[in-house]
Amino acid sequence: MTTRPRASLGRVLEDLGTTLLELVCGDPDRAGHIGGVVIHDPLDESVSPRNAIVLGVGVREPAAIADLLDSLSEHGAAGLVVRAPVEADATIASAVERSGVALLAVTRGASWAQLAAMLRSLIAEGDVGETGPETLGGMPSGDLFALANAIATLLDAPVTIEDRSSRVLAFSGRQDEADSSRVETILGRQVPARFSRILEERGVFQQLYRSHEPIQVEPMPGPDPEFALPRVALAIRAGDEILGSIWAAVRTPLSPERTQALQDAVKLVALHMLRLRAGADVERRLRADLVATVLEAGPGAAEALSRLGLADQDCVVLALAPVEPADDAEPNATRAQLVAEEQRMADAFSMHLGAVYPRSAVALVGDVAYGIVGVRRDQPDAEERAVLVATEFLERIGSGDRLLVGVGVVADDDATLVRSRIGADRALRVLRLGRTSAQVARIEDVHIEALMLELADLSAARGDRASGPVSRLIAYDAKRRTCLVDTLRAWLDAFGDVVAASAAVYTHPNTFRYRLRRLAEVGEIDLSDPDQRFAAMVELRLIGRAMPEAGGA
Repeated sequence: MTTRPRASLGRVLEDLGTTLLELVCGDPDRAGHIGGVVIHDPLDESVSPRNAIVLGVGVREPAAIADLLDSLSEHGAAGLVVRAPVEADATIASAVERSGVALLAVTRGASWAQLAAMLRSLIAEGDVGETGPETLGGMPSGDLFALANAIATLLDAPVTIEDRSSRVLAFSGRQDEADSSRVETILGRQVPARFSRILEERGVFQQLYRSHEPIQVEPMPGPDPEFALPRVALAIRAGDEILGSIWAAVRTPLSPERTQALQDAVKLVALHMLRLRAGADVERRLRADLVATVLEAGPGAAEALSRLGLADQDCVVLALAPVEPADDAEPNATRAQLVAEEQRMADAFSMHLGAVYPRSAVALVGDVAYGIVGVRRDQPDAEERAVLVATEFLERIGSGDRLLVGVGVVADDDATLVRSRIGADRALRVLRLGRTSAQVARIEDVHIEALMLELADLSAARGDRASGPVSRLIAYDAKRRTCLVDTLRAWLDAFGDVVAASAAVYTHPNTFRYRLRRLAEVGEIDLSDPDQRFAAMVELRLIGRAMPEAGGA
């Protein structure tokens, strides 16, 4: 998708409000779309576009803030940003109400340059009068490789720029001067797992993310170590957030001048990383919002479907998610790594669907990647084809049994598309709970199992417990160490065929007949009554799902 709306002040607060900005006073939706970003200069009356966000650098006193708000109202500004903390006293509240300009506060620790870069990314607006490529600190915006080479020249050492997951985002030249571990890292664009594990065990990452100064990392021990050169590492920060780190392979300790140069350079690297991430995040969040709006069939669903390019055609929803981990499984990755892996899978899923279907949209909502694909209205096997496409995707990425895909029904408009999403969710739930060995399933394939799970949910919500004949058999088996429940289940599954049922539980037919008579006595069940047989079958299906057993047996 290439179309993106201009951001409003409310959207800016939604995207940056958790970490950088907070609303002090005013209505963020009053001004509509943002027209640009302007830095206030008290010594110069700058010409600003309509609905601009003005960065009030150095404006702190309530009277000065009120005067600036009145001045900005004449230029039609949308909002004024000042440094936190700031309180909305009577003077400021009156000025906000009078001017119609919202007042925001930027958190302490975040630089104005970082804020300006992120705001310009969010509103897709460059500097006024800028005709050439955007630059930050004299470097082309987002060119981390140019930055890495510049830092390597300052430090006289080969450098890598890595993210929080130790993936290499950029590297400088002269990597052949480093050791074999650096060469392996560059070739794989990822720090090898064995080195990351050793660094974690030595507490290097913990020290790195706690320190605001460069840290020294000693070589790995051993007669012929692959990690032979010391490293100097420094975390890349944006306020309190860790974006990644810079690693330099050095032969001698850095001088104070080079240490200071590294600390100065890391601020510029943070700006470029924020610029890159902001652009990708805005596009991704917008797509996720549109997909979520369509799947929930809320107000604006038809408009969202049109903006996704999926209007006026039938659609099928696919839901991709990892297998539910066992409760006692030890986590092998941090939450940040899991989120990054989920996003990578969603991106790969989007690329695969885009290559197969002329129109499709994929977004990660929670831990589920939802794909909406457009299909021809004269295609009767659209769901079966979606299953084949999803199966091929799992085979191509070699996911083994780690990923599962639920496929919904074909929907012919935005109102019925929510049914397709519900169907995909229900099918995915059956797969994640291990009710079938398949990795991909339509809701039609697992409809009965999905109904049983929902019936078990309803029983659990009401506090129902196993009762009647099945409850009595469970209690009897638990007390006497018998297997009457298994006997009843086998007999029901075999439609009353004693020979087949006894073979299924490896029991002589005569012994099986005796157990049948015994379970009829203990459970007080009439096996000739079809209603009692049906009730027992349903209750046996529910046990082991979400419905508690009688007496905790």
